[in-house]
Amino acid sequence: MPILLVLSIIYGVAAIWLAVYTLNSFVLTFLRWRHGSDAPSAPALNSFPKVTVQLPIFNEAHVVERLIDRTARLGYPREKLQIQVLDDSMDETTALARQRVAYHRARGVDIDLIHRDDRTDFKAGALREGMERATGEFFALFDADFVPPEEFLLETIPHLVSRPELGFVQTRWGHINQGYSTLTGAQAIALDGHFAVEQPARCASGLFLNFNGSAGVWRRECIEDAGGWQGDTLCEDMDLSYRAQLAGWKPLYLRDVVCRAEIPPQIHGFKRQQARWARGSISCALKLWRPLVKAPVSAFKRVQGLIHLTSYLMHPLMLLVLALSVPLLYMRQPVAYPLTYLSAASLGPPTMYAWAQRSLYPDWKSRMRYFPLLVLLGTGLTMNNSRAIFRALTGKSDEFVRTPKFRLERPRDQWKGSRYALSFDWMVVGEILVALYALLGAGIALERGNPLAIPFLMLYVVGFGYVASLTILHSARGWLRGREPLPERAGPLAGSTNPSSWRR
Repeated sequence: MPILLVLSIIYGVAAIWLAVYTLNSFVLTFLRWRHGSDAPSAPALNSFPKVTVQLPIFNEAHVVERLIDRTARLGYPREKLQIQVLDDSMDETTALARQRVAYHRARGVDIDLIHRDDRTDFKAGALREGMERATGEFFALFDADFVPPEEFLLETIPHLVSRPELGFVQTRWGHINQGYSTLTGAQAIALDGHFAVEQPARCASGLFLNFNGSAGVWRRECIEDAGGWQGDTLCEDMDLSYRAQLAGWKPLYLRDVVCRAEIPPQIHGFKRQQARWARGSISCALKLWRPLVKAPVSAFKRVQGLIHLTSYLMHPLMLLVLALSVPLLYMRQPVAYPLTYLSAASLGPPTMYAWAQRSLYPDWKSRMRYFPLLVLLGTGLTMNNSRAIFRALTGKSDEFVRTPKFRLERPRDQWKGSRYALSFDWMVVGEILVALYALLGAGIALERGNPLAIPFLMLYVVGFGYVASLTILHSARGWLRGREPLPERAGPLAGSTNPSSWRR
């Protein structure tokens, strides 16, 4: 078979496969519209079951005190509430946490710090060890950067009590620092699309729903029945939630219960977060696709589950389409037709994000001004996420690499002077090279008389250029201050022990 024909077939298949993911945004938006915005209200509780709140932390000196203090204020009968601070830290976070635990214990709160010297199975291992000492029938989970509202348990626990088939409840993530920068504003739109369209659409339609790792509540019986927390993927939350549903447990999503969290303000942290989610979700797909395909559910539900688990494959597919476009353009092969239906399918995500903003905020039109930046981020991160997916597909093990949190509560708060700020990311070299490659392709398209391909290629040029320039800018700020990133495996946090002083 001629090499040109092979390249054309691969190109067409990749474009169609990519269109499946973007078109699915239309499907979920339709399901969200079809089922409306009705949300179940919390039924009354005749008695209060025992609840254990678990707070997994790792090197979180900026936010750990706020987390513990806000959790201690949860509105729930004190004699029915147990709090576990599951600490894997290697810096002074442990000392700060221990002080706040002692403070609240002296005031009658049932709270303990469980510190591990090793990080076996990372977050999953910490949650599993905490369960062995827990007394609760239900488990509420909050990551370090979350600020749980006082009424959280009163709005979630009654659903689990009144509906014994429910295995877990997930609530919506809000944003502490959405307006901090254009970067956080763009990320907020992406998160809102997931929590205001995708999650309620899946829940209302009876599709597989993933637990998001924080701001949710689990039934102990469900965790145990599904096989417990397992550390063989970096998305232990998605893994357990799918195993629970495959075992017959039902999920519930509560859109109107909101728990705010911090959005990564440094592009390096956002890259880490996305790479971890990409690698973890593909690992879950490799682990669960067989039982998912064999599950006694509708074909539509199985297909939606597979699309959900493999959605990060969009990124290597985007790179593949770009890589093949340039030689095909050079050899004067038609690329317009695949790009035409790919362009039509690409209207799915904007529709979904606009619907999410409209359903959540009165000023949704002004918030959508960040959407073009989200498009550039989604394009410019394809190399970062593709590398993570390659590691998942080849079975290469990775450390759990945390996303730094800085307690950015006000516009004047700063992350640049923190020891948690990340150093230069050498991925930027590859991003610049890909941008230049796409620019070369645009020049070839112009010279070969194929103008329809130029906007597509320029999106790569600008997207990779934006991510690369933001990476250099955020790195340069650290260099100018002469600060080094905090080692993640050893060493105390140098400098001030007052978290507020690091935010000045």
